[in-house]
Amino acid sequence: MKLKLTRQLIAVSCIGMLGISAFQVNKTPTAAKSLLDSLNQFHAGLVVHPDVQITTFATEPMLKNPTNMDIDSKGRVWITEAYNYRPAISGNPTNPKGDRILILEDTNGDGVADSQKIFYQSPELNAPLGIAVLDSMVIVSQSPYMWKMFDDNRDGVADRKEILFQGIGGEQHDHGAHAFTFGPDGKLYFNFGNEGKQLLDAKGKPVLDQDGDAIGPAKYKQGMVFRCNLDGSQVECLGHNFRNNFEVAVDSYGALWQSDNDDDGNKGVRINAVFEHGNYGYTDELTGAGWSANRTNIESEIPLRHWHLNDPGSMPNLLQTGSGSPTGMLIYEGNLLPPVFQGQMLHADAGPNVVRAYPVKPKGAGFEASIVNLIDGSKDQWFRPADVTIAPDGSIFVADWYDPGVGGHQAGDQTKGRIYRIAPKGHAYRVPKLDLTTPAGALAALNSPNLATRYLGYQKLKQLALAGLEEAYATEQNPRLKARALWLLIQGPQGAKYLEKAIQDSNPDFRMLGIRAMKRMPFTGWLAHAQKLQNDANPQVRRELAIALRHISAPEADALWTNLALQYEGGDRWYLEALGIGADGNWDQRFNAYAAANQLNRDVVWRARTTKSVPHLIAYVREAKPLTEKLRYFRAFDFVPGNEKSVQLMQLINESMQKEPALAMVALRHISAEYIQQNPAARKTVIGMLAKVEGNEYLELIEKYNLTEMAPSLLQDLLKGKNSRSTAKAIYSLNSGALIQQKFKTGTVAQKRAIIEGIRWQGNKESLNLLFSVVKQPSYELSVRRDAARGLGNSYPNGEDLVLKSLKNKEIPQDLIPSVVESVSKAWRKGVRLEANGYLIGALAQTKTKHPPLNDLLTQRGVIASGKKVFVDQCSMCHQVDNEGIDFGPKLSEIGSKLSREGMYMSVLHPNAGIGFGYETFELITKKGDTYQGIIVSRNETDIIMRLPGGLSQSFKTSALKSVKQLPNSMMPEGLADGMATQELVDLMEYLNTLKKK
Repeated sequence: MKLKLTRQLIAVSCIGMLGISAFQVNKTPTAAKSLLDSLNQFHAGLVVHPDVQITTFATEPMLKNPTNMDIDSKGRVWITEAYNYRPAISGNPTNPKGDRILILEDTNGDGVADSQKIFYQSPELNAPLGIAVLDSMVIVSQSPYMWKMFDDNRDGVADRKEILFQGIGGEQHDHGAHAFTFGPDGKLYFNFGNEGKQLLDAKGKPVLDQDGDAIGPAKYKQGMVFRCNLDGSQVECLGHNFRNNFEVAVDSYGALWQSDNDDDGNKGVRINAVFEHGNYGYTDELTGAGWSANRTNIESEIPLRHWHLNDPGSMPNLLQTGSGSPTGMLIYEGNLLPPVFQGQMLHADAGPNVVRAYPVKPKGAGFEASIVNLIDGSKDQWFRPADVTIAPDGSIFVADWYDPGVGGHQAGDQTKGRIYRIAPKGHAYRVPKLDLTTPAGALAALNSPNLATRYLGYQKLKQLALAGLEEAYATEQNPRLKARALWLLIQGPQGAKYLEKAIQDSNPDFRMLGIRAMKRMPFTGWLAHAQKLQNDANPQVRRELAIALRHISAPEADALWTNLALQYEGGDRWYLEALGIGADGNWDQRFNAYAAANQLNRDVVWRARTTKSVPHLIAYVREAKPLTEKLRYFRAFDFVPGNEKSVQLMQLINESMQKEPALAMVALRHISAEYIQQNPAARKTVIGMLAKVEGNEYLELIEKYNLTEMAPSLLQDLLKGKNSRSTAKAIYSLNSGALIQQKFKTGTVAQKRAIIEGIRWQGNKESLNLLFSVVKQPSYELSVRRDAARGLGNSYPNGEDLVLKSLKNKEIPQDLIPSVVESVSKAWRKGVRLEANGYLIGALAQTKTKHPPLNDLLTQRGVIASGKKVFVDQCSMCHQVDNEGIDFGPKLSEIGSKLSREGMYMSVLHPNAGIGFGYETFELITKKGDTYQGIIVSRNETDIIMRLPGGLSQSFKTSALKSVKQLPNSMMPEGLADGMATQELVDLMEYLNTLKKK
């Protein structure tokens, strides 16, 4: 009976098992129903908004691992694949032909893709993350390149490609080059994450920004947002200091929206309204330090602290959404979906398995937003929405990476990938006919919700000299469609007329559009318009005008800015930061004009970047108010240039030391180190104040101001066992290690053991040489030698490497070998532990627990309480759950919401396959020859802060370093699970699975 199956039924059966075939299937009504029924399995675990339905458009083997998507004017779905993602780390197989760009098409109108074409495939295409289809030009982003590919003969296959930009981050890095989008002004908008770092042109030369400066770390920090012409010219940097801003979305008024990822585990994923030229606060604006570095007026909650939200100059967030791995975003300007989604962001977040909207409402000069789910995939944790795109008919398509894990550098499954379609129930997929031969047809294309179609309409209307556009603008009732026409008219021969119409419109969105357009003209050309808008009743309009004044040095600009500043209402951080952007580069003259009005607002003073603000800040911190209310003003001193602030702060300290010592201590932290080095009297005062602080603050001040006079005192603390690990670090940072060496020779047994306790963790040449000499020298007391032996391998990697070398060379006395081996018993590297154990007399090498296959492990259930104990014993020395444990690796408080069980097993069994970004292993080698390995938490041109195993952070001057390089392996040991019984491993997974978003 089975042998008599028809070819057609076999095809349908295979489709039901494996996904859509790459070949056309001739479907009868019965067969078509069977096909659609079989496709339902792919979205069975997805819950959609009640007013829409979800259908499967395509699935494996037609596509695999989709990372980004676009839909052209014909309704064809373009997909970038990442089969070859990070093979060196994940160990996954690769396709030697390279990754693919696919075109998927529904040729018979049943809503299911039945045609697949490879637009481009090449070995140099490795995990592309962005695609934008603009007629015959297709822009593809794949670090370190952004390419323009051309289909000259329009046969669906790339004929040639050119470099648009290059030099962007590391190859295959998902914090690098991201997608392009077409703006209503005819410009391209794009971004890259914090691995991008720079932008080079096709010839490898630095791209210059709107100020004529090179786009790179000398001026901008971390992730950035850009705008440019279609040919890549006239690049503008529109915002910076994001972590991993994945895709910028632009609405018809020219406003920018974006999501950003936090350092994993800190519940700080955010949605941003991007104000042009804003600093978005991922790292310290001045020092480049990470968010966890101590600072005055630090935010009380980590998700807020993560973005330096209390610092003047950091833009506020529209919304913080907790944990996640945010990816593709668009502005839905169609009318097919329910009203709650219309005009709003639609966003894919692969971490919590959702696609959602953030309905926005104006609030002062800024916004507030809520969350409405379009798709909830929490019941299927393999659902990993990578992108969301709007089709010509207004329906929504979602690309699903479909994988047990997300983020980092791994892919747990290489065979799957799905495309879903969201539309009202019963709405068939029909692509509107496109006619670009007439002005009416071109206008209809411009009005499309689909960007590829809109691009065609925009270009055709320009070719037709904007024919019919004036009438359309006059009669159009939909404001977003009217706005698109207005952008074109402003750029046309009667641009001045339509710019005037924009700034006089009753709709504030149009007045803001007018400001964004005129901002690109010379200031003298729009000064008259600005003067009409400076007293606008809408604070958002005044916000845009303030931003437009950036880098304009003219008395008229000072007067406009002053008038805008006088209208600031306290508590509107959006307005305040817009004023800051508008005064950038011209603070002295702006503040002079503002102060002359005799109506100073202390928030404006707090935001200022001029020495002229110092007397006012000093007055504020002298007020008879609780110290907690003054901390923000002390933090403001850090952003004021020059030494005038240090002079006045020193005077404040001298006056306050007796009557208000706490105030004096806070003031001390904001004097520049340069000032202390140049003023002996100030240095003496600082040293005298150290008696009033203790712990980490005491050591931080000594290191910050390089107070070498304090080294003997630190030595005494070390001998007493007072904060010994950090104290020893401070002594070495002052280049005073000779004091330790000298005291060790003459000290008592107790003092020697105290010194060993402090230096065993340092890992520099001085500390290791001392420990090693004690181990080898029989004249020292046996208890001291054993302590030194147990501490010799406590540093990574220098101490561990020294242990292996000395054991191999038989330099360790026989009776101390067990103690030396014990010193590496918890080494990160499994190979170190195994090799060291081999030197134990009569001991067998560490055996490896043979766990069942992953599929068998997934069927087992553990005991939550037992798993928590395993976590405390095995994992808490590197990870935190709800602030308990060591802050070294990623926080795991919500790991159960981010990873499926498969993903968690893979992370423990194969840690090198999924290293989270920001937790890569780096090796620093100093010019003295010391080697350190750990995680870089902040880095700028002059300083690097590295977090070492155990959670201790150490600062390095880049001038003192010989090399800095990234290593391929995770800091998490590859053999971590080998030391667990299978039941312990299962219990651990059971516990981790309970750690979910509350």
